[in-house]
Amino acid sequence: MSQHAKDLFLSAVLDRPVISRSGREVGRLHDVAMSPGDPLPVVHHVLVRHGRGTRRVAFADLSMFNDVVVSLTGEPENLPDLPESQDEVLMRRDILDKQIVDVDGARVVRVNDLKLAMERGGVCLAAVDVGFRGILRRLGYLRAWDFLGGVLKRRLAPKEIDWLLVQPLETNLSRLTLTVTRDKLSDLHPADLANILAQLPHSNVGAVLSSLDAEAAGEAMGEMEPEDSSRLLSQMESAHAADVLEEMPPDEAADVLAELPDDKAQELLAQMDPEDAEKVQELLEHEDDTAGGLMNNEFLFVTPDAAVDDALRQVRLLGAETDSIYYMYVLDPEERPLGVVSLKRLLLAEGDDPVTEVMSRNPKTVRVDSPLEDVLELVVQYKLAAVPVLDEDGKMAGIVTADDIMEHFLPFALRWKQYKATRNF
Repeated sequence: MSQHAKDLFLSAVLDRPVISRSGREVGRLHDVAMSPGDPLPVVHHVLVRHGRGTRRVAFADLSMFNDVVVSLTGEPENLPDLPESQDEVLMRRDILDKQIVDVDGARVVRVNDLKLAMERGGVCLAAVDVGFRGILRRLGYLRAWDFLGGVLKRRLAPKEIDWLLVQPLETNLSRLTLTVTRDKLSDLHPADLANILAQLPHSNVGAVLSSLDAEAAGEAMGEMEPEDSSRLLSQMESAHAADVLEEMPPDEAADVLAELPDDKAQELLAQMDPEDAEKVQELLEHEDDTAGGLMNNEFLFVTPDAAVDDALRQVRLLGAETDSIYYMYVLDPEERPLGVVSLKRLLLAEGDDPVTEVMSRNPKTVRVDSPLEDVLELVVQYKLAAVPVLDEDGKMAGIVTADDIMEHFLPFALRWKQYKATRNF
């Protein structure tokens, strides 16, 4: 096997003419198949496309394989045509242009090219190119770009990930999205992890979810649309799905369960912690377009006889388990709101001050059946971070945060803006 360079890239050999020993063109190199190696996968055979047909030629039957020429040791008629294998892994089909998790950058990147290297007389897959150089190389502009960069003294640095750091989601690489070190997925920001999960093919999601702890999965699902979260949840084992729901804020868990069939939702509720399940079940009973349907029934409160230090102890005790900490609510023995005090005001007050002296009385509230427009109006008019929601008896049932109400109305606002633009309003 002759090789002009130690390393070459897949884009340099794809679609290159394949020459027989006599010098005639027998087709073009369409793809490269690899098989497991130690430690790197090695090229096993290549796919040569001729007319409407494709021939699989063993790598051992190639005399040259480089960015200048791909040639056979003999005539194709005298070389065996390997049978197609269902589990064969093709570099172009299965890896090129696929998504990969860049843990260092905490983002999803694209495989723009594959770096091949000579190893013990064969060719192995050494790295994936996820940088702009890979795109330029495939377009045929890399040499011109490097020349320009040399003149301007601004070289475009390569961005490659060693194949040893790349692990498949499952043992069979074929048609799989790839990831870097699955055990680090839980370290990603929930929004980045949600983005990764949303892009995974249906058949791969179960393998990824099983490698995540319940807290990481719950936080990621909270960043996704409920219908997407419910799709992922339905692919988990029920016990693990229930654990994930327990890690989510009750309002987000309720939104996800609302997308599932009733029997599946009740099955998962039955496996959740009774206290968590009760909070979620309560939220499921409200209409989606009401304050009750959007509220979170976890909030911080104290009684009127509490001091500021008592309130701050509540924050430290329950804050980690409460999704939103904007205000401390002061409730009477019947759980009706007497006032509200911001966390900032609590921190600035004297520890022995009664909370009734630092609270704002007569807080603005809505009812569980109030339309969401009423909540939005209060948030905008009074610049509230959260709005208390009362049940039919005037007891405090939960809060609707400004983030949630804005997130609810933002798509409508964007669609209206687009509509006005098309109508030249």
